[in-house]
Amino acid sequence: MPDVVPYLGFDGTCAEAMRFYERALDGKLELMMSGADSPMAAQIPKEVAHRILHARLALPGGAALYAGDVPGPMYQGIHGVSITLNYASAAEAKKYFERLADGGTVTMAMAPTFWAKSFGMVTDKFGAHWVVNGELLPL
Repeated sequence: MPDVVPYLGFDGTCAEAMRFYERALDGKLELMMSGADSPMAAQIPKEVAHRILHARLALPGGAALYAGDVPGPMYQGIHGVSITLNYASAAEAKKYFERLADGGTVTMAMAPTFWAKSFGMVTDKFGAHWVVNGELLPL
């Protein structure tokens, strides 16, 4: 079975976003490589060499989140997908939801639903969409 890993694209804010996610999600940033630090440094224009080519954040429980800065003209924003986080308890879900919401926009406040004791949706300050569930219920 493949290991499914979300890969987020940013427009020059990847380093800031990944440091935010590291704190918000209790992760560990394992890699953050700029163009200037890469084996391709000589081929990357100086004005964009600071942009992140690849970042890897390890999350508790073995999951991961990858990201990079998309080349400027190719950037279309983050849309069409949400990253879902499932937590064992409603209290734990609320803690991470509130961290992700810092500076972002809550699109659905945490509340009980038929599939979880707690569920909410937020778009963080970098434009990534998150769905947070606390204590999934049997369906």
